[in-house]
Amino acid sequence: MSDVIISGGGLVGLAFAAALDSAGLSCIVVDPADPEARLTGAFDGRTSALSSSSKRMFDTLGISAHFPEPGNPIAKIQVADGLAPGGLVFDSEGEGEPLGWMHENRHLRIALLERAKAGKNIDLRFGRKSAETVRDEQGVRMTLDNGDTIAAPLMVAAEGRNSPTRDAAGIRVARWKYDHAAIVSTLVHEQPHGDIAYEIFYPAGPFALLPMTDGADGRHRSAIVWSVSSADAPGLLKLDDEGFAAEAEAAMGGFLGKIEMIAPRSSYPLGFHHTVRMTDTRLAMIGDAAHGIHPIAGQGVNLGYRDAAALAEVLVDGARLGLDLGDAALLDRYEKWRSLDTLMVAMATDSLTRLYGIPGKPASAVRRFGMALIDRIGPVKQRLMDEARGTSGDLPLLLRGLPI
Repeated sequence: MSDVIISGGGLVGLAFAAALDSAGLSCIVVDPADPEARLTGAFDGRTSALSSSSKRMFDTLGISAHFPEPGNPIAKIQVADGLAPGGLVFDSEGEGEPLGWMHENRHLRIALLERAKAGKNIDLRFGRKSAETVRDEQGVRMTLDNGDTIAAPLMVAAEGRNSPTRDAAGIRVARWKYDHAAIVSTLVHEQPHGDIAYEIFYPAGPFALLPMTDGADGRHRSAIVWSVSSADAPGLLKLDDEGFAAEAEAAMGGFLGKIEMIAPRSSYPLGFHHTVRMTDTRLAMIGDAAHGIHPIAGQGVNLGYRDAAALAEVLVDGARLGLDLGDAALLDRYEKWRSLDTLMVAMATDSLTRLYGIPGKPASAVRRFGMALIDRIGPVKQRLMDEARGTSGDLPLLLRGLPI
């Protein structure tokens, strides 16, 4: 008997397991994948931005201590409407911490897995999946595909966008697809990036350039997340590295000098989904199981870490009061804490996607005027910086850098 069964051992599921472990609550992590298979081999080009609040959580839980190498700080974010002059700059100088940190996904997985293996209260069941799960008034009972039976008062789904637990529970999901595909990779460039992230908006989609640590050869690296129309994505993927680098350099305006691709390119369709609720009988959902947004603001995985921190705090408070961890009142507290924040961020990113997708010079002029106005209004600009950092709203203790 464990305190929590976590279905899903990805980036968010393992962070949640570490949060429970740090407070003395036990959990069993069930995931059909073999995590070791995703830790070997060359860098595949996939990266993630940790907001500064997520980094505080990682530091507090001891996850950061397992990073193979430190991430690259994001000191500034420069936003532009195409290559037109003007724009908006978010600068963390004098703020005490960067706006975020860039990490290779494989390094995030290594750190999270090593922290999970070190956890005294974490039982890892990788390579296993549920053959049958029962959730009722008595608790949660799961029979694994190897015949093992596990039980807990609560199940947490951290299974990603296609969560089978969410679907089996009959939880409705609002969803739609954008006519965009995201192409992700990593490149090297002549000029140093200066720890600056660039977001260049085009009608077909944003081009994000994110600062990475220099390579072992000393060359300057940046990750790209390039949202293009679904019709154009196959053609860009078919280009050889030199051809794709030329297209990317043109989209960047060449301000970092000559570039060269150093990692494979991958692509995925972009969409929006948001569940009508984040809980069910003895069930809570975190991360992409509950919500998925456009990568326009780089907040996707960070929303999941906010879910994990909030749910862990609710459960630890409940345990200290001697409550059943699957109690509906506890789950209702989590639902109220997280549902509004996730919805607001989701709708904000959707609105930005649609706003910057309007073609034409008049629309571009209006966007540039709006950015210039925000740049002059201190409180509005600070609020947007807080959103980028993940430090707005009612923050869980872990996101403030405090133990639960």
